[in-house]
Amino acid sequence: MTKVTTGATMSLDGYIANASHGGFEYLFQWYSNGDVETPTANPEMTLRTSAASAQHLRDLNERTGVLVVGRRLFDMTKGWGGRHPMDVPVVVVTHSVPEGWEPENESFVFVTDGIASAIDRAKALAGDKEVGVNGGTIAAQVVEAGLLDEVHVDLVPVVLGGGVPLFADLRIAPLQLDGPLRVVEGNGVTHLAYRVRPTA
Repeated sequence: MTKVTTGATMSLDGYIANASHGGFEYLFQWYSNGDVETPTANPEMTLRTSAASAQHLRDLNERTGVLVVGRRLFDMTKGWGGRHPMDVPVVVVTHSVPEGWEPENESFVFVTDGIASAIDRAKALAGDKEVGVNGGTIAAQVVEAGLLDEVHVDLVPVVLGGGVPLFADLRIAPLQLDGPLRVVEGNGVTHLAYRVRPTA
């Protein structure tokens, strides 16, 4: 069975972005605070992390077959210039296909009929690898649909004081998790993994 996970870099007070969908200069410091290089599909983006975080990123890349994101992130990144840095297909949950884009190509698939359909399409693309879901409202929708298996958090030592939570607008809280399944201590970040506890 294809595993569905969500993950994000998160502040100590539980936010994956500040109130204006920024704050990444604080959240993502761990991407450049080490001396081990991890290249990405974007030749202009090479991560430099601690050895432990580099191994964590390699493991993540190896097990991830496809990503599911919302339209806001797709628009914010301008479609990552045509290919996501993880070099995997991306399923975009949206109300309409963006102007100038085909409904499906080797990099992006636009799904307009809801989160369950998006996860089904992502599982078909992922094969025997994991489906990674973006944090925020998309992660909350996957939880509410009963489709999430694991939660991965890259916890960083900053307090944002407000912003976008890992599960934005979640309507079925509390959500209980088991674990941690993994704890990896990097430089300026702790990588954590939890399993979503099945509901009775």
